Amino acid sequence: MAVSMSPKQKVYQGVLKEIRQFIDNNQLESGDKLPSERELSEKLQAGRSSIREALRALELLGLIETRHGEGTYLSTYRSLQTVELLSSFILQKSVTKGDLFSTKKMLEKEAAKQVFYDLDENDLDRLRSIIDNSELLPYDKHVMFFEYLFDKTKNLLLKKVWQLMERFSFTINKSYYKPSFYEELLQNYMTNQYGLIENLFNGVVLPYED
Repeated sequence: MAVSMSPKQKVYQGVLKEIRQFIDNNQLESGDKLPSERELSEKLQAGRSSIREALRALELLGLIETRHGEGTYLSTYRSLQTVELLSSFILQKSVTKGDLFSTKKMLEKEAAKQVFYDLDENDLDRLRSIIDNSELLPYDKHVMFFEYLFDKTKNLLLKKVWQLMERFSFTINKSYYKPSFYEELLQNYMTNQYGLIENLFNGVVLPYED
């Protein structure tokens, strides 16, 4: 059953869509000016107060910045700012910490399964080089390994969500899997054992510590 949105939710969605389209169409970079509240209000046929609320939410996340007397500008995205904002709410309950690691694992499992049929010999060699790099710390290996897999999914949103979760979890614990995990996953890819990926992730306990 479809979930209907409230009028306010529709306004937020419209504002976000308009900003995204404006940025894409005009190839804006950090520091470039965005449409004014009045312009957005006219384009979306929404009240100025609703537009202002949505823009404030974006500013809180560090996506835009308002300069007094000048207007609204595109900011350089700072994921750490978003992480700090979320942590002030989420870390209040220990059960949520477990949910965080569990969700991150689910995203990594999804990426590992999505790329299964797309990996070629060069990709496998690259993953092998990450695993065998003795100069990398375990956590850094984990991040590099999965960054490569998420890039291969060609799903930018999936990667962005994972990156946010990863950076957020970093504030709690540098979580990664047992060294044997990466080796087993690579072997699954090399031997075309798609069905074993699910079991491999099911056996993971996070956060792992030496």
